[in-house]
Amino acid sequence: MTPAEHCPDFDFQQGNWRVQHRRLKARLAGCTDWEEFPGICEQRPILGGNGNVEDNLLHLPSGSYRAIALRSYAPSSGNWAIWWLDGRAPHALDTPVIGRFERKVGSFYAEDVLDGAPVRMRFLWLRTETPSPRWEQALSADGGASWETNWTMDFERA
Repeated sequence: MTPAEHCPDFDFQQGNWRVQHRRLKARLAGCTDWEEFPGICEQRPILGGNGNVEDNLLHLPSGSYRAIALRSYAPSSGNWAIWWLDGRAPHALDTPVIGRFERKVGSFYAEDVLDGAPVRMRFLWLRTETPSPRWEQALSADGGASWETNWTMDFERA
């Protein structure tokens, strides 16, 4: 890839979307209660296409807030880094997840902490070749031997 080219991995998500969120009420606690809520987002490229910003408005039952996903691609490694910035804590970028797309599935991982305990985090991008892509977040308390999916986002063009 030359500097003038861009990585097309996230091209599927460019533009405006309606989002249906589904989130576990408690993470890694044996919880099976989900809450569902709507949202909207817009994704636009930056860095000549080797990055993008996903601007989100989430309408949780407890109140609405804004957040962004900031993504950048490193041609030298073929990996993406994804950071989350939540408008409720505007000076704190979350630990980035790092990964790549293979066969239209994006898999991204990070070591993080939940309630003082180390966890492994996974983001998956699924159905990226369809009109309704899906994002999933999961956590593992056992180094990735087992995963608890705790948040899904289903996208539909606005």
